[in-house]
Amino acid sequence: MPNGDNWQSDVLRDLRGATPQHQRQQPVPPQQQQQQLSPQQQQPLPQQGPGAPAYGYPQQQAYADQPLHYQQQAYADPPPPYQQQAYADPPPPQHQQQAHAYQQHAVQPQPRAPHRVTPDSRPVLDKRLAAAALKPRRGEAFGVRALRAVRRTVSSSAAREVADSAATAEVLQQAVTTGRQIAVTSIRGGSGKTTVAALLGATYAHYRQDPVLVVEADPALGSLPLRLGAESLRWTTGDLAGLVEPQMSLLDVTGYLVQLPGNAWLLPGSQGQVGAMLDTTGYERVMVSLRRFFGVTVVDCETLPAEVARTALSAAQARVLTVPGTLEGIASTRAVLEWMRNLPPHVLASTVVVLTETAPHLGVDLARATQELTEAGVTVTVLPYDRHLASGGTIRTDLLARATRQAATRLAADVFQLSQKQR
Repeated sequence: MPNGDNWQSDVLRDLRGATPQHQRQQPVPPQQQQQQLSPQQQQPLPQQGPGAPAYGYPQQQAYADQPLHYQQQAYADPPPPYQQQAYADPPPPQHQQQAHAYQQHAVQPQPRAPHRVTPDSRPVLDKRLAAAALKPRRGEAFGVRALRAVRRTVSSSAAREVADSAATAEVLQQAVTTGRQIAVTSIRGGSGKTTVAALLGATYAHYRQDPVLVVEADPALGSLPLRLGAESLRWTTGDLAGLVEPQMSLLDVTGYLVQLPGNAWLLPGSQGQVGAMLDTTGYERVMVSLRRFFGVTVVDCETLPAEVARTALSAAQARVLTVPGTLEGIASTRAVLEWMRNLPPHVLASTVVVLTETAPHLGVDLARATQELTEAGVTVTVLPYDRHLASGGTIRTDLLARATRQAATRLAADVFQLSQKQR
């Protein structure tokens, strides 16, 4: 697995494209150029008068940069008087001759930048398919919500809930010195990876004041734009990799992103087309360039062991591994955690495992499974089953079950706190 700091330095150097100081060609003074010529080619240098500019300025450097025949013409005898050239046009002034000769010898045509075609905007969901969707359901039934309201009325737990919420919000609103990158991945499809990434992005955008970015690094028909409520897509992560420049401002960058509710932005991985590609080089260029603009960046990665996913995990300050809350999923996760022990210690220490209940009553004791996985050295969180999330449409946080909102907020706080411990 590559080291995050090393490839970030390499990408920054490539983006700047600067020539090292020791390789830059320094101008040669006219005296040294005169010494390098043969005795037959040497010409006396003009004497500097009281008002003449010093050598090295553009007026004198023009003579030093010209070929030998131009220098000989510059100091030759002046042309005959105008009276002797009866029907000829008067010669132009000497300073115009010099400027014209300098342009002919010094000015070279610059190559034009390659023309980039602006992609067309495409809808996230076809209108005919959108018409087939039913009204979004709430995450929990009405009876459950009514019973909880009664219990809160007769109990004294409301003050404790407010205190817990305030403590969680204080963690999520901590200031950052450099952008925090959080990578979300899984070991197989259908584990709720994109759902968890969308919940994290929405949670950070709700609590934080600085801009939040959600990146889709899974170009294989990812559903992150749909889950976040985007209506249309144009630029993708692969497109931005060829357009990003180090001198871009936040206003320039957001022109290629999809604005989401709040202070959040989305960079999709594809336009819903099969065959979209994203390599590690393009991913590195995008993430290094955008990190300074956003306080928190959530990356929806491919499933392991894809190359881009491994690169994202190595460069991120915190990692989220989503696992279906089934016996098969828990067993596979235990094997992955054993493999991660061979990585640098901070990788495993800054990883949070999320057990997702994709269906009610899976027949697994998630509390005991959480205890078993915690012994491997990672933080474990359970995302309970939610009817609203199970529909697969746009996530509306106001329709989530109370237990789901609490689990998502607690997960965002735990992951952010782990990211603050890394560079």
